[in-house]
Amino acid sequence: MNATATTATRYLELPGGRIAFDDEGTGSAVLLLPGMLDSRHAYRHLRPLLLAAGHRVVAMDLRGFGESSIEWADYSPAAIAEDALALLSHLGIERATLVGSSYTAASVVKAAGLAPERVAGIALIDGFIENLSPNALQRGMVKALGHAVLRFPSLWGLYLRKTAFGQAKPADLDAYAAGLVASLRTPGRATATRGYVFGDSAPVGWSAAVECPALVVMGEQDPDFPSPAAVAQRQAEALNARQVLIPGAGHYPMAEDPQATAAALLPFLAEVAAAEAAAVKAA
Repeated sequence: MNATATTATRYLELPGGRIAFDDEGTGSAVLLLPGMLDSRHAYRHLRPLLLAAGHRVVAMDLRGFGESSIEWADYSPAAIAEDALALLSHLGIERATLVGSSYTAASVVKAAGLAPERVAGIALIDGFIENLSPNALQRGMVKALGHAVLRFPSLWGLYLRKTAFGQAKPADLDAYAAGLVASLRTPGRATATRGYVFGDSAPVGWSAAVECPALVVMGEQDPDFPSPAAVAQRQAEALNARQVLIPGAGHYPMAEDPQATAAALLPFLAEVAAAEAAAVKAA
């Protein structure tokens, strides 16, 4: 793997726009994808723990958010999967473990199915994939919430401060949420917001193509699911994956309890790295 490392923002130019990312550390590579309407700094508290454990950590902004360009033709999880694979190629990373949060859990699943030769493992953090199909009332509520956020971006900040997190909110939550709300008000950002909130955020069936090791991490008190444990179990069964519930955590355990999230993720990363090394030795 290429050992190039820097904490400065870098950019990958793609046909439809540019993707912002940063790249730090050496060792087995981990690519972090944030959830929708968020930035790569969603992993700001987890990332140092991964670096300290000896991993190369690459974090990317999604289409339309963070420091990536805003207007794209497609904001779907499948399109983001293609961006992730393009970034690995750009950096000369032959194989990596992909970590997806919320909306992008589907993206890492899709990437593993599309390019098994590039994806050594995947980890889903409070992901929307393989969930039970929403009923008409739930679909209506999601649509209404999407329209509300488009019209009143401050509602996203309210969700983050009052609902999304469990028992232990990160100390910088107010400032972080304010930054995301300000981002939603950037000229043109409504196009990207609309692409996410009205897209297919929970595809079913993609897991069947996954052959690599997988880990499902779920906040035990995630308010986005009626039964977080049941969702985690469903995903774990679909992916033949291990599952870890983070006690007291909500939808963003990597920010509210990074130590517990690292305790779930690091042994998995070590197992993937060991399997990769054994495969190289056997070859």
